[in-house]
Amino acid sequence: MSWLILIVSGLFEAVWATALGKTAGFTRLWPSAVFFVALAVSMAGLAYAMRGLPTGTAYAVWVAVGAVGTVVYAMATGDEAISPLKVLFLVGIIGCVVGLKAVS
Repeated sequence: MSWLILIVSGLFEAVWATALGKTAGFTRLWPSAVFFVALAVSMAGLAYAMRGLPTGTAYAVWVAVGAVGTVVYAMATGDEAISPLKVLFLVGIIGCVVGLKAVS
């Protein structure tokens, strides 16, 4: 269960990171509200997952899921260019997360 919650909280990290970029310095209400809600959910999920997982592993996976999710969303919406090397490196990050799960 800790792994599932960790992955979901990593996805919420991608939500708050994306929302943060749209807040215009917290001058826009709805992106700011999404940021704060997603931040709280993401941190709470990380904290819960760390009760059953080593801190280093949990943090590394949380950051990786959030980073990959943020970039994939930006690519899907056209905010970031897609390139074969970017995709290769994102797959590499996912592979590292799978490896951490395999050895945990």
